[in-house]
Amino acid sequence: MEFEEAVIMAETIAPHGGKLVNRVLSGPERSEALERAGTLKQIPLGPWELSDLELIAVGGFSPLEGFLGRADYLRVVREMHLEGGLPWSVPITLPVDGDIAAPLKVGEELALVGPDREVYGLLNLEEKFGYDKSEEARNVYRTEDPAHPGVRKLLAQGEVLLAGPVRLLNRPAHSFPDYHFDPAETRRIFAEKGWRRVVGFQTRNPIHRAHEYIQKCALEIVDGLFLNPLVGQTKGDDISAEVRMKSYEVILERYYPAGRTVLAVFPAAMRYAGPREAIFHALVRKNYGCTHFI
Repeated sequence: MEFEEAVIMAETIAPHGGKLVNRVLSGPERSEALERAGTLKQIPLGPWELSDLELIAVGGFSPLEGFLGRADYLRVVREMHLEGGLPWSVPITLPVDGDIAAPLKVGEELALVGPDREVYGLLNLEEKFGYDKSEEARNVYRTEDPAHPGVRKLLAQGEVLLAGPVRLLNRPAHSFPDYHFDPAETRRIFAEKGWRRVVGFQTRNPIHRAHEYIQKCALEIVDGLFLNPLVGQTKGDDISAEVRMKSYEVILERYYPAGRTVLAVFPAAMRYAGPREAIFHALVRKNYGCTHFI
């Protein structure tokens, strides 16, 4: 399997940072971790943080191996790169309320629990620190207006950030399971199809004529089109993921060339961070194996 993965990596674009992160536990190691998790302090995750946990663990957010520490967080917010200089435009953090953070000790292992009380992962706590929400809002969203959905979420979240590497123990339930593929899987699909130049397309809206036009134009210069609509948490008045996915299924069936497209969902939350989020989506699709991005 390691040889096969090495061949696939050689045939596709390198992940961001050079290595596709894998923080998913399996087999006896997972069983032992699940048993241990029952004795650990629990940290609650909302849907947003739960999707971030999974995407860190499966390599979608490579090179991140956990939630950002202070040095990386400040560099991302202020300069759009990690401490080591690698471009990264949106902070991936784990915020908690002060009363949850207070008893936690740096160095301890914590259980990450979803809204359903299921243990989904482990966090090795390396840092806990306060942060300036106003600075993050100004830099990432270019506004402090609480009517903005990203700012509203930021202002409502906890005032302490927990940082450290994570391990995924259980996968969240997914809508559209037939279209759910991890980065290692999409890379394998592209390699099997012989695609060396792959254009990724991101949207949180149903496809329209302008989308169709630019996608078909892109197909003139690349081997394949990777349609990767976001289906994670969005603002309440966005068109539902079910409608969006149905629109893609119809257009692929009736209007696009057979064998030139792959449709897969992107399970992340929408940040509504404008140009910074455009960069973020491009970097993530690079991890999925895309050489180009719309």
